[in-house]
Amino acid sequence: MSPKLPPQPHLQHSSTAVSDGQSQSHAAPPKGILRWLLTTNHKEIGSLYLIFSLTMFFVGGIFALVVRAELFQPGLQLVEPEFFNQMTTMHGLIMVFAAVMPAFTGLANWMIPLQIGAPDMALPRLNNFSFWLLPVAFTLLLSTLFMPGGGPNFGWTFYAPLSTNYAPPSTSFFILALHMAGISSILGAINIIATILNMRAPGMRLMDMPLFVWTWLITAFLLIAVMPVLAAVITMMLMDINFGTSFFNAAGGGDPVLFQHLFWTFGHPEVYIMILPAFGIVSAIIPTFARKPLFGYASMVYATAAIAFLSFLVWAHHMFVVGMPLVAELFFMYTTMLIAVPTGVKVFNWVTTLFRGSISFESPMLFALAFVVLFTIGGFSGLMLAIAPADFQYHDTYFVVAHFHYVLVPGAIFAIMAGVYYWLPKWTGHYPNERLAQWHFWFSIIGVNLTFFPMHFAGLAGMPRRIPDYALQFADFNLLSSIGAFFFGASQLLFVLGIILCVRGGKKAPAKAWEGAEDLEWTVPCPAPLHTFETPPVFHRTSH
Repeated sequence: MSPKLPPQPHLQHSSTAVSDGQSQSHAAPPKGILRWLLTTNHKEIGSLYLIFSLTMFFVGGIFALVVRAELFQPGLQLVEPEFFNQMTTMHGLIMVFAAVMPAFTGLANWMIPLQIGAPDMALPRLNNFSFWLLPVAFTLLLSTLFMPGGGPNFGWTFYAPLSTNYAPPSTSFFILALHMAGISSILGAINIIATILNMRAPGMRLMDMPLFVWTWLITAFLLIAVMPVLAAVITMMLMDINFGTSFFNAAGGGDPVLFQHLFWTFGHPEVYIMILPAFGIVSAIIPTFARKPLFGYASMVYATAAIAFLSFLVWAHHMFVVGMPLVAELFFMYTTMLIAVPTGVKVFNWVTTLFRGSISFESPMLFALAFVVLFTIGGFSGLMLAIAPADFQYHDTYFVVAHFHYVLVPGAIFAIMAGVYYWLPKWTGHYPNERLAQWHFWFSIIGVNLTFFPMHFAGLAGMPRRIPDYALQFADFNLLSSIGAFFFGASQLLFVLGIILCVRGGKKAPAKAWEGAEDLEWTVPCPAPLHTFETPPVFHRTSH
């Protein structure tokens, strides 16, 4: 029985009709900075998200390089331990909440309306508001570094009582910043759900949508489910710090472990919020450059939904060492292993799509293939961490740091870069400089493996995380990781250069910029006009 393949879109009319003539019927947008402050166009807001995310990626990267410079050799080298702790904390917070999440939201803003034939997002003014919350929130968060006592210094997971009883006075500002970022995420998720459920082209069913749209629909429901949990736990922190409550203070009848339960009820689905859209991007790129339909479209949709559901059942695998009952340890161990099954389905489908394909290796495909291989390595180390008795050894070592960086750097961030290279022709009308993009890829893949692979060995040998100094036997591993980190960081300048050159000019791209691309966005001219699909395209299914 042949696998169900996603239908190929066919339009009743050419979308080129909506380019110049119709867009001129709109009122002229304001000029200068007001245009960007007030815009409600999904493409411009998507661009704002992506520019903000790229900026924060470099800010968070600089914080990481401070950490790696300190760990270059044993002994205290460059910064005070207190400032080192602030750098590790701010690096994690910025990368998770200000770099990866806004980048995926920017891609969603740009591409979801184009992929479903919608003229814009369902709630354009809300879209503008949810973006502008972010620069305010993260300016506030970064400003804590200059406040008395410095910025957050308790790790990006901000465990109580470190973040309540022993934290700097700026912690309340950190809580406010996180609340604002959370509101932005919830509003953005509502907008995405409303758009996908109400604004698809006539004739397009849910099971006709590209995988990127599906993964974002599921991610948006995850965001609405878990961001209020984050809001609750940081509000309880605020009360403990300022109003004399004892939610997490054992001396007052509270329980610090309660904080961990609440945080990871948010925190583990958050991992999938940062990776499900990446699955969607890779599921668009691999069929395009293999010149074959995606193998097992329906199973990919169901696997994504299964991952999202199971992500709510595994949170305490982060907490095996707190002393939970054996039955709880077994439950969380088995559910964590179970979540590897739908993830394995995805990897199998990607590899099967490649099988006997007519593959070409342009830069989007290189990043997508690196994603599949290196994300799988991160998944295997995650299975090791799922085994409760083994986790007692791995917990809070650099093995854990290696694991989640393999998931989030060659996972989420490589997928974002793959998506940027893939859709740049649609955004700018030009192909990216392929030679520059290939240099960026090879430097990045060398840098990322040199940085994070040695951390597995340092962790297995017992090196604890979040420390500014370490024993002599870890020196070689840390030397390699620090060299790799600076190499990886420097290579991202090629990424910025490639984007700037592509925006300024380059080889012109036709509407269908990539030979094997079949989704709806490739029927719109390159660059996509400011207003598209003003006359809804009619979607026609092809028989399988």
